[in-house]
Amino acid sequence: MAVIIDGKAVSLSCREKIKEEVAKMAAKGIVPGLAVVIVGDNPASRTYVNNKKKGCAEVGMYSEEYALPEETTQEELLELVEKLNNKEDIHGILVQLPLPKHIDDKAVIAAISPQKDVDAFHTENVGRIMIGEYKFLPCTPAGVMELLKAYNIDVAGKECVVIGRSNIVGKPMLMLLLQANGTVTICHSRTKDLKETTRRADILVAAIGKAKFVGADMVKEGAVVIDVGINRDENGKLCGDVDFEAVKDKASYITPVPGGVGPMTITMLLKNTLEACRDENK
Repeated sequence: MAVIIDGKAVSLSCREKIKEEVAKMAAKGIVPGLAVVIVGDNPASRTYVNNKKKGCAEVGMYSEEYALPEETTQEELLELVEKLNNKEDIHGILVQLPLPKHIDDKAVIAAISPQKDVDAFHTENVGRIMIGEYKFLPCTPAGVMELLKAYNIDVAGKECVVIGRSNIVGKPMLMLLLQANGTVTICHSRTKDLKETTRRADILVAAIGKAKFVGADMVKEGAVVIDVGINRDENGKLCGDVDFEAVKDKASYITPVPGGVGPMTITMLLKNTLEACRDENK
């Protein structure tokens, strides 16, 4: 039976440290501020935004929400981003994705100041990650690395396989594992003989958005299995990309869904906002 990686406990520990740092800054009259922008009424996006605001309150950060109607134009959204770029009490800007189809998310991400881009999606921050000279890391991959660190799982020299090549998780996950001296393979929809590749992995990260896609036949005995997916199964129950029940007896460590990687994502957003505030107040 695998050790269950408790993302809630690790997240709580990280947030306590962030809370302490925020309190130290507040004593000097500086409070990290996060602006969250949501366009339209996507229920999942609303839940994420509420959780981000709640997270800020928990650690003593200041937050602002800008809830815009579905019909907001791209020009109006870009004007708001520019206003937030120049707002002194805001250190981090997050525009909740997905955006309505008539708005170009790339243009919006490009408009956010790289110094306030706490999602680390701006091309400048993506480039910094590539060369290992970053200020911020994308929140989910950063959360995965924190979990590995918390459980003393050393990446160096390990065979690492990432399933999924998204800009948000797959690609930055590859770079962080590589910078931790892992030997990394990234798999995707065109990968030939996927199972043969995944069965080599000492550390397997699943980030494809397909419910229970990774079965026991895809996992090496004793592998560390990190499940980034958040899906609904045939009964409407929350599940990951990994068939947890089938894999837990084969893995050495495994993240559950919910309660694994998920809690870490918002915690890393708070950490990035703190870093952005520190950077601006050097």
